[in-house]
Amino acid sequence: MSLLANIVGFSLFGLAARMGQLGIQKRPILDNPIGHAISMGTFGFIGYWAYQWDQRAAVLLQERRAEIAARRAKTEGSSPSS
Repeated sequence: MSLLANIVGFSLFGLAARMGQLGIQKRPILDNPIGHAISMGTFGFIGYWAYQWDQRAAVLLQERRAEIAARRAKTEGSSPSS
């Protein structure tokens, strides 16, 4: 998933959460648009952080898989064949 799609998706979720919050409180849904912007910005930042975390986790997993493959190759190469 691309960075932009992640940020926009989380921002729209933030907007929906804000509208749901106002709906539960039985307040006008489009009241105080600054609150909507803050909610969207906060959730957008969470989306950016989640994307960066996912990218870093993929790199760490790739490094770990390479280490394991190297260890297996070393173990298989040094053990006598039956």
